Amino acid sequence: MTIIKGSDAQARITVYLDPDLEDIVPGFLENRRKDVETITSCVEKNDLATIRILGHRMKGDGGGYGFDSISTIGEVLEQAALRRDHATIRERINELANFLRRVEVVYKR
Repeated sequence: MTIIKGSDAQARITVYLDPDLEDIVPGFLENRRKDVETITSCVEKNDLATIRILGHRMKGDGGGYGFDSISTIGEVLEQAALRRDHATIRERINELANFLRRVEVVYKR
């Protein structure tokens, strides 16, 4: 479950997760931060194939880790890469980076 505290665009996003995920979620989020850098570089190089693959992976993995927002962003990235839609790719990169800056994970005990 995701809860956005406050209506401010910079408000923290709290995601409540099962404590069994506590050991793997930090690495998952760090890898998504690296994806932001990779996708940004790929846009500059017009490497849409890599963006499509990364988007596809995010789409499949996000929900399994409790981050439906990441799955949604990944799906849009995948489709935008197929359409060669650089503007949407840039928007979703910014959305992902913003989500990663704001997310706060709480493990339900």
